[in-house]
Amino acid sequence: MAEIIVDSIVNALAAAVAEATGQPFRLRALVPVGGGCINRGYRLAGEGTDYFVKLNRAGSVAMFEAEADGLRELAATGAVAVPIPVCCGRVGEHAYLAMEWLELSAPGAVAEQRLGRQLAALHGIRRPRFGWHRDNTIGTTPQPNRPCGDWVAFWADRRLGHQLELAARNGYGGRLQQDGEALRLGLAGLFRGYLPMPVLLHGDLWGGNWGQDGKGQPVIFDPACYWGDREADLAMTELFGGFGAAFHDAYREVLPLDAGYGVRKYLYNLYHILNHLNLFGAGYLAQARSLLGRLLAELEA
Repeated sequence: MAEIIVDSIVNALAAAVAEATGQPFRLRALVPVGGGCINRGYRLAGEGTDYFVKLNRAGSVAMFEAEADGLRELAATGAVAVPIPVCCGRVGEHAYLAMEWLELSAPGAVAEQRLGRQLAALHGIRRPRFGWHRDNTIGTTPQPNRPCGDWVAFWADRRLGHQLELAARNGYGGRLQQDGEALRLGLAGLFRGYLPMPVLLHGDLWGGNWGQDGKGQPVIFDPACYWGDREADLAMTELFGGFGAAFHDAYREVLPLDAGYGVRKYLYNLYHILNHLNLFGAGYLAQARSLLGRLLAELEA
């Protein structure tokens, strides 16, 4: 596959970058970059300027267009750094997204502290409604974002209900669906005394989606943006690790958390566990059931 990619589309990628930037681009090499489980990544190395390119099947153009929109919206806030998208489209049997190349490394405590403050600044930007101007994806799963003024309704329908419907299609019925429906019906009970505000979310903020640049500044990438409750971003930072005390302390110094976050974080992470169930299979079923049981117990307490 690598030889087919090099022989059939690399010149088209270089030409697309040159057209988008309005600058000549002389290609030196196309270097595979590891780390992704959804797309194939490459460093498009030129003379003087490099770019990062993601490739996927041809039908993934809309997914990349939405990702580019998310990166641009995050960049426009000035709150936190992201790689700037250059162009996306289709070449041959591949969809692609090209963006600026950034030399990133594993972040340290200083970068964590900076990201905590920057994410709090991002979450200080508000809009009147939840959702986004277009649907996007979480991984490769469609993520519906039709705007709504009611956060509980938005989460029950476009997040929890959507993933449960996909799970049913994938053969996960029975107790998962029964408990899921019970949670959807009682969802408002987890928000008593707490009024979420629509703020811009990264949407997929796990430890693999950020790093630090050569100056120690944090950079976030691979977004699944929408306007939602800030707790949803924070919950995911706790799901798979990658964010230490320096990050969490810095965030909370700027924006303290509501006491109910300790329960609602399980609700928000249930969404991602259900998505992993739908993407990667039954290995996530027990965790999804456990989270549902924990949340239902909270509603009954």
